[in-house]
Amino acid sequence: MTDMDERQHEHAIDLDTIKLALQKRERRYLRPLIEELQPYDLGQIFFKLKGIYRHHFLQLLNAEEIAELLEELEADEQQEVLANVGAEKTSKVLNRMSSDEVADLMGEMDESNVQDLLRGMERDEADKVRALLHYPDDTAGGKMTLEYVSVYDYYTVEETILYLRREAPTAETVYYIYVIDADDRVIGVVSLRELLIAQPQTAITDIMYERIISVPADMDQEEVAKIMERYDFLAIPVVDDEGRLLGIITIDDVVDVLIEEAQEDIAKLSAVGQTEMDVLTNPFSSARRRIPWLLLLLCIGMLTANLLGFFQGTIKKVAVLATFMPLISGMTGNTGTQSLALVIRGFSTGQLTRDRYFQILRQEGIVGIIIGMVCSIFIFGLVTVLEGDWILGLIVAGSLLITLILGTLGGTFIPILLHGLNVDPTVASGPLITTINDVISLSIYFGLATTFLHYIQ
Repeated sequence: MTDMDERQHEHAIDLDTIKLALQKRERRYLRPLIEELQPYDLGQIFFKLKGIYRHHFLQLLNAEEIAELLEELEADEQQEVLANVGAEKTSKVLNRMSSDEVADLMGEMDESNVQDLLRGMERDEADKVRALLHYPDDTAGGKMTLEYVSVYDYYTVEETILYLRREAPTAETVYYIYVIDADDRVIGVVSLRELLIAQPQTAITDIMYERIISVPADMDQEEVAKIMERYDFLAIPVVDDEGRLLGIITIDDVVDVLIEEAQEDIAKLSAVGQTEMDVLTNPFSSARRRIPWLLLLLCIGMLTANLLGFFQGTIKKVAVLATFMPLISGMTGNTGTQSLALVIRGFSTGQLTRDRYFQILRQEGIVGIIIGMVCSIFIFGLVTVLEGDWILGLIVAGSLLITLILGTLGGTFIPILLHGLNVDPTVASGPLITTINDVISLSIYFGLATTFLHYIQ
């Protein structure tokens, strides 16, 4: 949607008119508007309204509309909506939501509140939610839904279509129909397209695809997302150790997983906690998550300070050396961070596997040499012209060449090493790489300067 379309869309929803209609209880005006809006738009109206207007607005929505609205909101927003609905209507709303959405919602609540809500739900719906609550939230079991369509292997195409018509209103998706045997094991899958073009009396087993790609309930959500991305699935079945169908994961849940994992990686790369991806958060909680990282970096940074003290005599004799300190350390940190980002991306997309470790190290080593040569030649000419001392230019250029190569290799090797040790490589964050490279680059720079000090003018 373009910016103009968004402005026109916002203009079409006149909040002041809605407030006036809510005050006058003009249901005849509001109901046609509500029926035309998407769940996301209903949520935007709700959060722009204040106080009693929110309560009046929710009273105009039926349980089905509130259920659709909740599925578009974050957990804290969902709880705020439910607080304005009332206990009786909340039960009706939860009964109309998909089981996985209800489980996600309850996963953010206190156990006492969860049990109260489950007791108010219909028994079948409550049992589905209880089953999902047993799985960790970041696994396939925690992301799956129990609203799917499956048929036994003795069904015909006509029987499957009749069954699909009956089950479709409550199913999360109807694009795939899973075929199971008498023991509920998945033996095939049929797409909706194949079902519609087949002859009515054809056995479902004759048109099903038998090479099933499924995931276990305990598989990590990121691995599930990679599989669905790889095969372009709209949904994927979740099975137990015996191959019995437990549920399915749909593409909309995978999109949420990809966003969540990307935010988590960004948070780790920037050395802040995952919860700080929210802009507004508790300042004490935010500081508590940042302080350990900053203390670690501070300790490493002390090495840099000690290095400067160790080479204090060199700096006093040739004060101009201090001018190029930020250049050397900054460039080294930049190249290391670039390589780090490349490796992390390789891990996240699955392109960088163990058999390619040497290849990526060799590639980045060559890249470091090329970058180092180009930058060192450039800085050599620049320093020589500006300072009138080709020896100083040679020291700066030589230091830059070595540190750029080492920085590039360090940004590649550290995440690979962590990954080989089964440690999340995103903990090799940008600040950590930069701080380590500072120590290395300044040691090389002032080491060379001290060695050739008597040649500098």
